Amino acid sequence: MTTPRLLSCVVITALTLCACTAGDREPAADRPATGAGADGTTSSSGTPAPAALTAEEYRSELEKARGPVRDALRKLAATDGPKSLDGRLERTSTTVNDAVTRLAELAPPTEVRTAHDAYLTALRRFAAAFDTARQEAQNQEVCTGPAVLTRMEREDELTAVREAARSLTGYPADVVPVKAAAQRTRRLPNGRYVRSESRTGRGYLELRNGNRQDAVVVLVRGKKKVVTVYVRKKSKFKVRGVRDGSYKVYYTLGDDWDSKARTFTRSCAFERFEKALRFRTTYTATQISWKNWTLTLNPVVGGNARSRRVKPGDFPT
Repeated sequence: MTTPRLLSCVVITALTLCACTAGDREPAADRPATGAGADGTTSSSGTPAPAALTAEEYRSELEKARGPVRDALRKLAATDGPKSLDGRLERTSTTVNDAVTRLAELAPPTEVRTAHDAYLTALRRFAAAFDTARQEAQNQEVCTGPAVLTRMEREDELTAVREAARSLTGYPADVVPVKAAAQRTRRLPNGRYVRSESRTGRGYLELRNGNRQDAVVVLVRGKKKVVTVYVRKKSKFKVRGVRDGSYKVYYTLGDDWDSKARTFTRSCAFERFEKALRFRTTYTATQISWKNWTLTLNPVVGGNARSRRVKPGDFPT
C-alpha cells in the first residue's frame, strides 16, 4: 500500500510597503433698473426712459429669466462627483448672470420697482456665490453638487435669493427649485466592501489608514476594478483571498461618504501608488508559497512606497 505524499504549505514572509511623501469673476456692479417712463421721467442720458411693463408682461419676462436658472440648479443637484463639478458650477454662474442681464434691461411695474432692484442685487450675489463655490470645488473642499448646495444653505446664500424672490409678491421669481440637505458625515463600517469579485486566492493585502480621514481603497487588475473597500481613519483591514495578478492600488480620502455617488462629498483627495503589487502563488513538488503585502495610506518615516495625486477623472469609481 502506497503511503500518500503530504504537501507542506509555506508562506513567504509578508512584505510591507509604507507610503512616503511624494514629492471670481467679480460680481457685476449693481445697475438700477431702467426708469419707468410712465410718469414722464428721463434716463441719465436725457433720452425718454421706456414705459413700465404691465404686470402680465413683467410676469412673462421673469418666467423667461428664471427658467434656465432653475434648470441649471436641478442639474447641479444631480452632479454626483468632482469630475464634472467645476464645469457645472461655471455654467450655473453664467446662467444666473444671463438672467441678471436680461432683467436689468427691464422697466418693471412701478409698484415693484424697489423689490425688482433688490431682486437683481440678490441674483448678482447668487452668481458670485457660485464663483466662490467653483474655487472651493477646484480645491476639493466640496466634491459634489449636493454638497455645494448644502454649504450655500448653511451660509444663507440660498435663503437670501429666496427672500428677495418672495418680496416680488404675486410674481414667479423663485429660482431655487431644489432643497439642500443638512450637512452630514456618513461613514461605512471599517472593512465594508463597496465592490468585490470572488476572492479565492491565497494572499492578503493589509491596509493601514493612519490618516485623520476615512479612506476607500480600489484594487485594479488590468482594466477591471476588482475590489473596493472602506477603511476608517486610524484603522486597518486585511483584504483576504487576493487572486494572483498585478494590481494598481488607488485610494481616496475625505469626509461624508455618498454611497450612491461612490465618493466623499467634502475634503476629498485622490491618490495612486506608483508601483503595482504582484500577487503570485508558486507550486513545487513539496511546497506552495505566496506573498502577502501591507500598505500604509499615510506617509511614514522610511516609507518605501511612493504615492501621487491623481485627477478625480482618473480615479476608478
